[in-house]
Amino acid sequence: MTISQRKPGPSRDEVQAHRGASAAAPENTVAAFRAAAAQGAGWVELDVALLADGTAVVIHDVSVDRCSSSKGMLGDMTIADLASIDAGSWFDPTFKGEPLPTLAKAIESLGELGLNANVEIKQHAHHKSLEQLTETVHSHLQARPAQMKIIISSFDAAALKAMHKLDPSYDLGMLWSQIPDDWVDVLASIPSTTIHLDYTALSIEFLNEARRLGIKVRAWTCNEPQRLAAYWDAGLTGVITDDPGVFLN
Repeated sequence: MTISQRKPGPSRDEVQAHRGASAAAPENTVAAFRAAAAQGAGWVELDVALLADGTAVVIHDVSVDRCSSSKGMLGDMTIADLASIDAGSWFDPTFKGEPLPTLAKAIESLGELGLNANVEIKQHAHHKSLEQLTETVHSHLQARPAQMKIIISSFDAAALKAMHKLDPSYDLGMLWSQIPDDWVDVLASIPSTTIHLDYTALSIEFLNEARRLGIKVRAWTCNEPQRLAAYWDAGLTGVITDDPGVFLN
């Protein structure tokens, strides 16, 4: 197949592994990051929240109940509790003993794997403040390898504004399930030129307008390439997926 005959789709650098390759390994673990690299992904999307002692950990929920063999709220835990958490066997027995990673460990592992990171900031009620969260994340990101690219994403525009204040060079992605009427103003206030949108909310009309304004749009979380086929020519930038291999092979 020649270049001119290739079907529309994302470039290799625009396929992000959602919580790692979470269709193949337990989400938000180093095992999932390894799986993403093995499938050819260049980017991993991951979630960050804080424990009671301020330790930044990579997890989506406010508790460990769903994605580990343990029970408990993040706001009741400290770094000492991580040693007893099995974040793998819930997914498959072959992943028994997989740790719940700290953000520091995740950055180290991504660097070793040569992966870039889309870091979604998870603000929870037990956090002392938004500043505690953003400053902790920012401090960890300063230790990343020089070649590692970073996107900061959040459903909270205030969180993105805070990250921009800490480092104006951050690429910031506004997360939405549906596009609000004032989306242009919200992006300008951050400032951001990137939207990460639920793929079921995409439309040709919206993508045409976003492209006209120079706004990048990535779709989440789509695991079936045919569902996005109509949108690439309209300007869809990339995809965040549990199964990066289906978009890369």
